[in-house]
Amino acid sequence: MIKLVLLILAGMCCAAHAAALGLAGAGKYPVGFRVVEQYDYSRAYRSATDLVTGQPYTGERARPVQTLIWYPAAAQGRPMAYRDYFDTLGAEDDFSASAADKARRIKAELDMATAGPRAAPAQQALAAAMTASRDAAARQGRFPAVVYGPSFGTAAMDNADLCEYLASHGYVVIASPSVGARSRAMTKDLDGLEAQAADMAFLAGFARSLPNVDAARIGVMGYSWGGLANVLAAARDDRIGAVVSLDGSVRAHSQYVDGSSTAARYVLPERLTAPMLYVGARPHSAETINKHGLNISYSLLNKMVHADTYILTMNPMSHSDFDSFMLRFAPDESFDQYTREEATLAYSWAARYVRRFLDTYLKGDPTGKAFLMNKPVANGVPPRLMVTDIRLAASPAPTLESLAAELGRTGFANAIAAYNRITARQPAFTLAPRAISQWGGGLLERGKAQDARHIFALGVHLYPADAGMMDGLAAAHLALGQRDEAARSFRRGLELEPQNAERRKQLLALESR
Repeated sequence: MIKLVLLILAGMCCAAHAAALGLAGAGKYPVGFRVVEQYDYSRAYRSATDLVTGQPYTGERARPVQTLIWYPAAAQGRPMAYRDYFDTLGAEDDFSASAADKARRIKAELDMATAGPRAAPAQQALAAAMTASRDAAARQGRFPAVVYGPSFGTAAMDNADLCEYLASHGYVVIASPSVGARSRAMTKDLDGLEAQAADMAFLAGFARSLPNVDAARIGVMGYSWGGLANVLAAARDDRIGAVVSLDGSVRAHSQYVDGSSTAARYVLPERLTAPMLYVGARPHSAETINKHGLNISYSLLNKMVHADTYILTMNPMSHSDFDSFMLRFAPDESFDQYTREEATLAYSWAARYVRRFLDTYLKGDPTGKAFLMNKPVANGVPPRLMVTDIRLAASPAPTLESLAAELGRTGFANAIAAYNRITARQPAFTLAPRAISQWGGGLLERGKAQDARHIFALGVHLYPADAGMMDGLAAAHLALGQRDEAARSFRRGLELEPQNAERRKQLLALESR
């Protein structure tokens, strides 16, 4: 909220430009907008003691997740003004406040934004007509959902223009504010980052409960800090089908995803298989990077070899230009190398590429992939406005899942050869003995003894000194009626662990018949 107020105060001199912001090619659907106040009861937010009064806190302590939803509407209602989005700022993390308290908070923010000589231009900016209609009836049908994460500590409405645009093209877009782990203030650390990532995961779950959302088609999108939090969310949930990062902090804050001691250790290239669109600002010079001490020694985007990755560089855009709020209110002086009009045009093209990317991977639109693969000028992009760098997935991710999928296609008799092919590409890939035993045991439970035999044979190949693996192979042989083979496996197990009484009992039973 503080960022919004400061930006408004800085930008009132140029608010005449605000109403001019618009995205070319709006979709066929009217857009509805609503706000849901809900809690994630699995996470605590308020402490047991009120940190202001020192008294016991008696309200709801679960994490509040203010939820903004843009969606295809049944019909166009009264269009909102930009000022209407300020109504969402009265209760971002405090739903228990009275209506009067919320109104006072909103009024205080507006009074600050419209004070003194800024009054007239501010009123023009706030009155700018938007596309969405508040609480319009939702259109029937099921649409893909996109969960949006805003920038560091900012409000959920910081990219309302893009959210409206996507909704007009048949997406349900859901956003919540960037809120810290235990207070409204976001913190620049892993706790804060994972709090926002968890909010996005919560919203993805909420999206699946909505009657107008297709639960099988969900993507995540984020700007700046939110464009790093959504990568964490995707690394944790492979049901996420597409990732959009708007100049996301995977570059500026790579220490959270580089596998170091400060990183989220589950963010691994093999777990990032969802297609990604990274839309970045014009690059810094080497001198600027050196001056600000930015660490560019690690690139997550270069490591994402198991996902289709599209990197767009928007030459007229600086980092802040990916926030439509900033484009509306930033002063003219902040547009140094390019004009506001050029940055706004680039934002419009970025929005179009976001939509075509989502169309490709969430809607299965066959024309979307061709659009993404084209040179920008072939799509009508003005020369020199943007540069593309496309890296299609080089190979499947080396995981237990990918190995299982391959054996499901080619047959389990191919287990050792398939494993060797994966390790030839990715030598670090391993299957732990426990994972193999659980896999083989699961096949036995489902009556697939022949397949289980091949999995335990893989286990024996990898761990020839593991007596438990020999037991698994013996169990598979017994299920197939192969008594002699089972006896040989138990015998080998006893050679490895001579004191195992149960294994000796099994072998004696086989040999006595």
